[in-house]
Amino acid sequence: QVRLVESGGGLVQAGGSLRLSCAGSGFSLDGYFIGWFRQAPGKEREGISCLNFDDGTTYYARSVRGRFTITRDNAKNTVYLQMNNLKSEDTAVYYCAADRPSPFTSVQAMCVVSERPTNEYDHWGQGTQVTVSS
Repeated sequence: QVRLVESGGGLVQAGGSLRLSCAGSGFSLDGYFIGWFRQAPGKEREGISCLNFDDGTTYYARSVRGRFTITRDNAKNTVYLQMNNLKSEDTAVYYCAADRPSPFTSVQAMCVVSERPTNEYDHWGQGTQVTVSS
């Protein structure tokens, strides 16, 4: 079965850290852009960090820049999102997505959702809840 499998969410106090994982199952992430998105109750889905799995090019939304780090492990076919100095406003369901680069002009375009609707992205994970208590 071809899918993205997320893990690592949970409850953490403000100022704490979590690491999310997004593993490709049944397919290789080679040749894909991988993005982390989040959606809080009553808010639109937000692209927060995206990565080119082949060359490691990254993009971060202003809301997480300097606190979150996206990395990849090619051998494990996995992308990680290290989240430090978490704030209550980071509380959301976090999703990872994978799409081929060809519809986009840059990895940033995948995150800012300026060139292709997210419902057309090739693969989505099931989502993982992150709750930050203040």
